[in-house]
Formats: sequence, C-alpha cells, structure tokens
Amino acid sequence: MFMKNSPKSHAVIDFRRYPIPRVRHHVSPQLYMPLQQQLIRPAWYPPLIDAATWAEWFGNGAPATVIDLGCGRGGFLLAHALAFPQVNVLGIEVRNVLIEWIQGVIAGEAIPNAHALWYSAVNGLPWIDSGSIDYVTYLFADPWPKKRHHKRRLFSTELLDELDRILAPGGRIYFATDVPEVEEHQRSTIAAHGRFVVHDVSEQYPWPFDFATDQQSFCDRKEIPYSMYVATRR
Repeated sequence: MFMKNSPKSHAVIDFRRYPIPRVRHHVSPQLYMPLQQQLIRPAWYPPLIDAATWAEWFGNGAPATVIDLGCGRGGFLLAHALAFPQVNVLGIEVRNVLIEWIQGVIAGEAIPNAHALWYSAVNGLPWIDSGSIDYVTYLFADPWPKKRHHKRRLFSTELLDELDRILAPGGRIYFATDVPEVEEHQRSTIAAHGRFVVHDVSEQYPWPFDFATDQQSFCDRKEIPYSMYVATRR
C-alpha cells in the first residue's frame, strides 16, 4: 500500500449549488442480491434493464465507453467526464438518492458525456455490447468486512465474466481500496478466474486519472493508506 497526494481535479463545479442529501452508507442487503433469487421484489429494488437507451443517456447519443461501477456520490464520475469530454462515462449505483442527486448536477452543469444509472450490477450487464468498453473503474467498493456479509460483495467470478465480455481488446479494470481484506479478496478472485492479471501501478501500468474519488480524497485528508492496481487480460 502507498500514500498518494490529492490529485488535481479538473472539475469546475460549484457544489454549493447542489446540497448533497444525507445518505446511509449501508443499504438493504437485498439490493446486492440478483432479482431472480428473491421471492418478492421490493418496491425500492432498482429496475432491470432490457436495453440501454444511450440516446437518452448521453448528449451525442453514442454508447458508453467507460463504466464506473459503484459510483457513489459521483465525484469521480463527474470529474472523469469533465476531464475526458471525448468519452461517455456511465456510473452505476444501487442507491437511488445518490443517482437522483448526480443526475441533478449533470443536468445543472450540462455535462453531455456523463450519466448515472440506478441499477444493481449483480443482475449482470447484458445490455452492454460485447467488446464495447475501453475500461472499467471499480474504486473503493463497499468492503462488507464481516464474513457473513461477504456474499453481498459485487466483486465475483460472475462479474469478471461480464467484464471480460464487455471490455474491448486491450481493455483494463482499475481498482482502488483502503481495506486490505478487500484487496486480498479481489486479487484472489482474479487469480482464480484466470482471464486477468493484476499489476501494481507502475510506469508500465500507470494510473491515468489525476482526479480523485470522494473516498480517496477522504483518505488523503486523514492520511489513510490505500492501494491502486490494474487488471489486464492474459
């Protein structure tokens, strides 16, 4: 693990215009279960998606080329879109209150290449075309540290199957976490899956973002160490 100074943000958003709502960090475990495994569909469960409506989600009508899994409060998603206006960045999050807030910022700032989607990725990503995504970010995921809660973690061989399918040739997955147990879980899951190789951030495998997630900024302020690493296909 290593310490990293706070990256310079490209964002020029005055967030004082957008008071962020109070949000519980943990939500119902049912949100982390595939809908097909539930006897009754809760009213607050994210809708399933039959087909992506890219024309409604992005100003240029084109599909996403970057996926931000578990975009949280959206700080990284918004900075990402502003820093790379040539790409469409799709954030996915299970907490609808955060999705509504992020979408309010996107609309208020007229950011055409960002969209936040209320969805539980444990249901798969069949509505994303194979080989269409340049890279995926999976940053500071909810750790679910207690052993009995590990089944709620999104990261699994099933998720890796989907990421392997949707990534374009040369596509990468970028990871960051401040929880060593999560890093161990992710690295061991990747090794067991067999289709990806994990690399520590280096000159050969650089970290291409000089802006931070909300949790990364918190870790920098509190001097909490965290890890960054990259997965590539074998």
